[in-house]
Amino acid sequence: MIGLILLDPRLHTPMYFLLSQLSLMDLMYISTTVPKMAYNFFSGQKSISFLSCGVQSFFFVTMASSEALLLAAMAYDRFVAICHPLHYHIHMSKKMCVKMILGSWALGSLNGLVHTVYALHLPYCRSRAIGHFYCDIPAMMRLVCTDTWVYEYMIIFSAVLVLLLPFLGITASYGRVLFVVFHMRSKEGKRKAFTTCSTHLTVVIFYYAPFGYNYLRPKSLRSPAEDKKLAVFYTILTPMLNPIIYSLRNKEVLGAMRRVYGMFNPRK
Repeated sequence: MIGLILLDPRLHTPMYFLLSQLSLMDLMYISTTVPKMAYNFFSGQKSISFLSCGVQSFFFVTMASSEALLLAAMAYDRFVAICHPLHYHIHMSKKMCVKMILGSWALGSLNGLVHTVYALHLPYCRSRAIGHFYCDIPAMMRLVCTDTWVYEYMIIFSAVLVLLLPFLGITASYGRVLFVVFHMRSKEGKRKAFTTCSTHLTVVIFYYAPFGYNYLRPKSLRSPAEDKKLAVFYTILTPMLNPIIYSLRNKEVLGAMRRVYGMFNPRK
């Protein structure tokens, strides 16, 4: 998806620029956990160094936070494109698009750094066996020998900041979009708007539903087994499905695939 957007000039728009960043985040996101998990599975080893655990936690939280913020930026892009089409190039200029992307990366990195530094400075005096297939910070908290109620509230605050607030922004944007689309006279315009928005909403639901359910629940309602099952969904399946959803349900992307394929396989 990243290569396709770079190679096809017709996809050099804010919407696809944001999509290329989403694809990059998904690639880094899935690379944070899956290679180590696969290595442990095939080698029979189930160990990770303290430093590697911290690095994995940092990149996981960073990618998860950045992607949540980027999805909100993509919702705003669709809101402006459909509700204010005449002002689209003003509100979604290249400068604004770059600001959204840099803001997502910066805030996500800051969130990842705060959580990782705090978690690594806690005293671990219980078993060093993390009940998870990656260094999930809530799972690590079960091994801490001091009271972690402060950090539990920090997790909830962070989840509200990078999950709930962007989700409310996405909901508000698409509520307005659906209202405008419903009153469109052009059937072709309605169809195109619904196709684009439904694709993005599918990705949003796949991302936010398991994440929100997992991290916004009180500690008393969580269990290690359920956490691991949900984690498989948002660490492996969601980033793997996102490029497929955007490619199969988007005629512009499918057209770009044919054009790029023709570039490398010209007819004789």
